[in-house]
Amino acid sequence: MTTRALSLLLPLLLTGCVNETASYAIDGSDHALTVIVTQDYFWSKQAGLRLIASRLPDCQRQFDLGTTPVADLNVELFSTGEDSFLLRAGDDMWQVETRNCTKLPSVSENVQAQPIGVFHLDGSKKLVFERAEGPVASSQ
Repeated sequence: MTTRALSLLLPLLLTGCVNETASYAIDGSDHALTVIVTQDYFWSKQAGLRLIASRLPDCQRQFDLGTTPVADLNVELFSTGEDSFLLRAGDDMWQVETRNCTKLPSVSENVQAQPIGVFHLDGSKKLVFERAEGPVASSQ
């Protein structure tokens, strides 16, 4: 196969890949949580999951959250208090706070969490944030 033929096939190999971001704005665009999902190969059943916590101009930090199945990607977002949030994907949970943009070491079993919404892939594989129905907890 020629180099030209291989270069024409390369975009086809990448068409099924996911490289998406979606944000939850807390207090406008300067205070937000952004989820990043990356799937390197279309045949991969797992995607990398990262989170950017930002409260500008004071802090901005990115956290590697590991991998999650692409097929039923749902990252739930909960408020656990003022500027404190819990994310859950399947059995995995992470707690972050945006006062100093830090990831807390572990999630307490008795944490009080109010649903805010969910990050998920829509029908065209775009990552979107969908707010929870009913009363949503405020970070203030």
